[in-house]
Amino acid sequence: MVALPVYAQVREWGSCVVDGVPTLKCLEVIFGNILFLSSALIILALFIMFLVGSFSYLTSFGNPEKIKKAQGTLKYAIIGLVLFLSSYLILKTIDFIFLGNQNLIFNFSLPGP
Repeated sequence: MVALPVYAQVREWGSCVVDGVPTLKCLEVIFGNILFLSSALIILALFIMFLVGSFSYLTSFGNPEKIKKAQGTLKYAIIGLVLFLSSYLILKTIDFIFLGNQNLIFNFSLPGP
């Protein structure tokens, strides 16, 4: 039996499957797919927070409590966006300074024999 590729994955299985059996080398593919999926979910959540905050701000009709709640939602969405982008930039900076800009920090890989 051969392992069939999943269409939702970002990286192909490659040589990690031996005789239809996944090896520990497949963890790097799974880890990469989880990182990609979590990034997409974070961006989706931030987009929804911006929509909800904007809609509640527009429909507050001058009510100070509703305006404050909407501003809080927008504030937390902006903080989340800044944290998400700064974590990416920090990892890119570490890759540039310590790893020679080889993009190794985003390519999780297990050393082979």
